[in-house]
Formats: sequence, structure tokens, C-alpha cells
Amino acid sequence: MTKGLAALALIAAAVLSGQPASADTLKFGNEGTYPPFSVVDSSGKLTGMEPDLAREMCKRMGAECDIVVMDFKALIPSMLQGKLDGVTSQITPLPERKERALFSRVILQNNFRFVVPKDSHYAFTKEGLKGIKIGVQRGGASTKYVTDAFGDAVQQVFYDNPDQIKLELLSHRIDMTFGAEVNWRLELIEKPEGKDWKQDGPSFWLGDQDLPEEERGLSWIVRKDSEALLQRMNAALTAIIDDCTYTKIRAKYISFPVLPAEAKCVKPTG
Repeated sequence: MTKGLAALALIAAAVLSGQPASADTLKFGNEGTYPPFSVVDSSGKLTGMEPDLAREMCKRMGAECDIVVMDFKALIPSMLQGKLDGVTSQITPLPERKERALFSRVILQNNFRFVVPKDSHYAFTKEGLKGIKIGVQRGGASTKYVTDAFGDAVQQVFYDNPDQIKLELLSHRIDMTFGAEVNWRLELIEKPEGKDWKQDGPSFWLGDQDLPEEERGLSWIVRKDSEALLQRMNAALTAIIDDCTYTKIRAKYISFPVLPAEAKCVKPTG
């Protein structure tokens, strides 16, 4: 066994046993404005499914982790500039992103759908949406899809986070949005203020279309020169999913599974 493989084997063994692999400090970025996955609470603490999962991952890697909050659009540039070791906000594996970053194992499946008024009957074509104002998150995967699919038939209105989009929807300053299905279901559709809204149209996978179905999901990322860190992260995340810790963390924020691998951890109902 080569020295490199031996080192990776030791790291994996340490992760699986719950023992520290090394004592180091890592800095990860998170947007902090994407409930229920991440949000800064009234005390200023970053909470949500992803920060909890990231902290558990760091614990199993034996690393001290600093999770810093910044706008989504700044996450990838900051990582590429060396200001962050990685990003622990869910990232869609678009081909252009895969050219610049390494993606972890899938941590979430969360396709995109349109959020529209409940009494609407849109045809999701250039003709059907002509002149419509669509709110999208600046720097997000939805922007590219809307541009490619509808071009200048629609007017894209850009916002820094989903909270701003939600306020604009409820104020009817935009006609619809196109965003992550789980988030909009939980943060609008299933809440009292969402009584006049619905998710409509098909469910879209916006990532690399060449990926097989089981690999179509969202991930965390590191720089291209951080293969060893990615291996440590993947080993920790796999252990967290396999021993059902992932499901315990997820259940604090979301009432339904968001990964097929959770099947063995979820008690059947009925």
C-alpha cells in the first residue's frame, strides 16, 4: 500500500471509529438565509440542518471548524480565493462549477419547481410566460435555467436570498419564483401565508444531466486542490448517514426524508 493510500485508510478508520484523524482548523462558508437548512437565529447563532450536519462532520473528522455566514453569491468566489476551505451550503453540480470545484457525496435531493398563485394556470413555455416577472436568487442555479429556457420572454428579478423573494411574492411585486421544492414547500406553501400559493409544473433537476438518477442531488464543495479534505468529508458524511445520525438531524427541521439512503432509518407508517 502506498503512503497516500495508507494515510487515507487511517483517516477513514479514525472517522468511522469517531476518533480524531488530525487536529486542524477549517473554515467553511454557509449562506445562513435558507431555512430550514440554514438560518441565523435571534441570538446571532447559525442554526439549521446544514450547520448541524457540518458540525457533526467536523467532530468526526477531529477538526475545529469555523462556519462563516456570507451571501450565497460570494461563497464559491471566496473559496476559490482561499478565504474558505469549503462550502457547506447545498450546491447544484452544474458543469461549469464542476470545472472549478470538487463535490462531496450527495447530502440532499431537492429539485426545483415553480411557485405561482393558486388560481393561476400557466403553461411553462416562452409563450405561456411571456412578460412574467420571475424572482430568482442571484448566483443560483435557477438563474441559468430560466435564462436558457425562457430567454427574454420573461423578466428575471434578482434577489440575494429566498426571504427577499418570499416578501416580494406576498406583496405581488413579482408573479412567481423558481426555487428549491423542499424549501418553498416548508417556508411558504405549508404555512398560513402560503394559502394562496402552490407549486406547479414539473420537478426539475438543474445539475449535470449526465449524472445517473441516484447521483442527482446537492452537495458541499472544496477547491480542486483539496482532494484529501474531500475524502475526509465523504468518509464522515457516509458514517453519519449510515448510523442514522443524519436522519436524527434532518428530523429536527424537516418531517420527511430528503435522501433515499434514509430508508433504513425511517420507521414505516401505517
